[in-house]
Amino acid sequence: MNAVNLRFAEEKDMKSVLALIQELADFEKEPDAVVVTEADLKRDAFGEQPKFKCIVAEKEENIIGMALFYPRFSTWKGPTLHLEDLIVTLTERGTGVGKALYTAFIDYAASQKVRRIEWVVLDWNTHAVNFYKESGANVLTDWCTVQMDDVAMQQYLAKEK
Repeated sequence: MNAVNLRFAEEKDMKSVLALIQELADFEKEPDAVVVTEADLKRDAFGEQPKFKCIVAEKEENIIGMALFYPRFSTWKGPTLHLEDLIVTLTERGTGVGKALYTAFIDYAASQKVRRIEWVVLDWNTHAVNFYKESGANVLTDWCTVQMDDVAMQQYLAKEK
């Protein structure tokens, strides 16, 4: 990993962060799923009540990877952090940038004294699953991720009113 700088993202980085988000959506076979905009990211990371933090990996003044995360609360454990996305651009994969971002996220979490960190990984992404297992993470197979998008929320509420 030659001359890669890890740092917290700045507002000027959000265009590059959005490009990485789109690259991840493409990789996860959901190219049309990204609706968040650069303006959304700027508002939500740097507004009055920031909703997330982001560590970026920078090489030769280009953002080549990022780890985006936010606080959560567990009724069993207390404060936790959720790693929403860790992505390294395709040309830099396999160079150690992803592991460096992963380590930086874990280091930050430990410094915040959270009792758990968590994230999701697609079951077909065996490279990532194996990496996480080898790092000591517990990959849960007995829990299902449940989501409801804005359309489904409105449909549910319309039925309940």
